[in-house]
Amino acid sequence: MNSLSNLDIIIFVFYFLLVAGYGYGVYIKKKKTTTSASHDYFLAEGSLTWWAIGASLIASNISAEQFIGMSGNGYFVGIAVAAYEWIAAIALIIIAVWFIPIYLKNKIYTMPQFLKMRYNETVSLIMAIFWLLLYVFVNLTSILYLGAIAISGLIGPEYLHTVMLALAIFALIITLGGMKVIGYTDVIQVAVLIIGGFATIYFALTIVSEKFGLGKDAFAGFKTLMTQAPDHFHMILQKPTGASSQEDVNKYLILPGIAMYFAGQWIVNLNYWGCNQYITQRALGADLQTARKGILFAGFLKLLMPIIVMLPGIAAYVLHKNGHLPQLGGMDGAYSAILGFLPPGLKGLAIAALTAAIVASLAGKLNSIGTIFTLDIYMKYFKKKTIVTENNLSATAQTKESEEKNMVWVGRMVALVAIFIAVVFEWKDMLGIGGEGGFTFIQKYTGFISPGVFAMFILGMFWKRTTGTAAVAGLVTGFAMAIFFNSFAVSIFGHENYMFTAFINSKGQYEIPFLINMGWAFFITIIVMICVSLAGPKINPKAFELDKTMFKVKPSVIAMIVATILILVALYAKFW
Repeated sequence: MNSLSNLDIIIFVFYFLLVAGYGYGVYIKKKKTTTSASHDYFLAEGSLTWWAIGASLIASNISAEQFIGMSGNGYFVGIAVAAYEWIAAIALIIIAVWFIPIYLKNKIYTMPQFLKMRYNETVSLIMAIFWLLLYVFVNLTSILYLGAIAISGLIGPEYLHTVMLALAIFALIITLGGMKVIGYTDVIQVAVLIIGGFATIYFALTIVSEKFGLGKDAFAGFKTLMTQAPDHFHMILQKPTGASSQEDVNKYLILPGIAMYFAGQWIVNLNYWGCNQYITQRALGADLQTARKGILFAGFLKLLMPIIVMLPGIAAYVLHKNGHLPQLGGMDGAYSAILGFLPPGLKGLAIAALTAAIVASLAGKLNSIGTIFTLDIYMKYFKKKTIVTENNLSATAQTKESEEKNMVWVGRMVALVAIFIAVVFEWKDMLGIGGEGGFTFIQKYTGFISPGVFAMFILGMFWKRTTGTAAVAGLVTGFAMAIFFNSFAVSIFGHENYMFTAFINSKGQYEIPFLINMGWAFFITIIVMICVSLAGPKINPKAFELDKTMFKVKPSVIAMIVATILILVALYAKFW
């Protein structure tokens, strides 16, 4: 570890021991409770407080794709990438007020379970398989690879595979303790993440200030960023013209200006935060008020995240542009390059923060993979009749206890297999994540199923006429339309029409911004689902019962919502 001092190593080891020790303490304590083994492992059985739920949501969400990928997009595009974080705050308000009450009232613990209750088992099974493949081959692999790249960039590229294995093992250890251990260790993880993140950006700004002869002044450093890179401080990118550079076109393809706010940006956020097992699982075991406050607390924390994960990328851009970071090889190396400037001790804290984000996200993903496989595939198709065949009550109780332990064992084994697959596929970056740019890789490939999935959920929740046949049609249509707009729409409709404008990318090919693709795929999917549903009964027998009392919010919740919206309005007014 050539670039790390003894103090850095001590701080990092202390962090590791703190999280491991606290997690073990939570695990031992929960073993003494009477909570069912499976629900405790998969859902924490309502034992998470609102602040633990909020912290766990953020710790699981903010990972290598944000620290490395979003920082890289900050380097390349600028503050416009903060839309993913700031619009998420509004999306979390919508989920807290309207989505979570439906989940909790109907005792929904997994997303495939929602689809089975609202539609049918076919839809549920298809989506369970889809989600497992997505989590393993897109999310898990990208987080592991980007995290290993970032940390090995600080301690030496030769340690890439060692770091990858260490992250996988650390995440697996936390995962084996179950959702309660994940939730409460995430409180420590997010505290380290925020403290280390703010310390990193403070020193990054003082470094910028020093390099430009302004002394150690973080505020002067921030002003320097705005002066040296004014184009990096606009939330809305202008649509390219014939005179625009290829770089400006490439930026617009990632973040297509005001158009993305009427298209895929909302689908990305509402689908991710409201229809995603990996995220909603944290709140599904709690009561309504606790879940709501936890989700809104996460929304407030999302407002802070661009400062931590995006500003270092802009700082790296300004330093590189002025010759102070000549060794920077690409945008995904921006965050690691900034960490290289940090003094002994703080570098260890920053690496601990980065590791905290990566491990928390990996552990959350692994638990969700285990939950979906165990509850929605294993128990349905392999073990669903085991308990009901017993006649003796005592034997039934023993069988149930054994079944509970078996479910936890299956969940743990699935987590082990999933992390093994991720390590194998990313040992030599077989999926090409490094070439795409980490953050864009995740958003783009998740976008192939997001339109259909979100359409199924939104209509299934709020339109009683939606049928199971419509759900299957919507899933197929959403996927087909995403592929169509991504690969065939330009050759059929041309590069300029009332639906979209395609631009020539770096490969010399016409490309439609993927957020615009998602918008049209979602719109067409909704139309198809409505048309198919109109051929069915006026009220689907499986429709959820809704009443106004479900959506009433307490004054404390209203206060949190208003505060979040006011801060967001101020941010957009400043950086529009």
